[in-house]
Parts: sequence; structure tokens; C-alpha cells
Amino acid sequence: MTLRAALSSVLSMLLLSSSTLNACTACFGKTDEALAQGMNAGIYVMLVFVAAAWVFFGSFFVFIARRSKRVNAEAETGESASNQ
Repeated sequence: MTLRAALSSVLSMLLLSSSTLNACTACFGKTDEALAQGMNAGIYVMLVFVAAAWVFFGSFFVFIARRSKRVNAEAETGESASNQ
């Protein structure tokens, strides 16, 4: 093993055995602390954004379907909504 590989493995072992890698209190299950409450609030905000994106995505297809139906109806009758 070369000196470079030995030094990098020793350095990585020292970094990985650090006490800073312990889980936070939210991960240990203390859900009454401010960190866990803030994390839950962030999750709820992200869920709201995802739900809004799905609603906008679905409403776009509803808009396309309604417009297609209107254009087909106008083509069959030979009228357009702008001429009325």
C-alpha cells in the first residue's frame, strides 16, 4: 500500500469516527424540540408545493380538453365564438 493510500484511509477513518456524525435529536425521536418541529413544518411546506404543482398540471389538461371540445364544436357548426 502506498503512503498516499495509507494517509487517505487513516484520514477517512478519523473523519468518519467523529462525534459530529451522531444523529440529531429529531432523528433520535425527540419530536417535542424546535428542530423537529421546524423539520416537520418544512416537510408540510414542500408537500403543499408538490400538491399545488399537481393541481396546476392537472388543470392544464382540463383546460386543453375543454378547449379541444369547444374548437371541435365550432368546426362542426361553422361558427366561432369571436364572431358572436
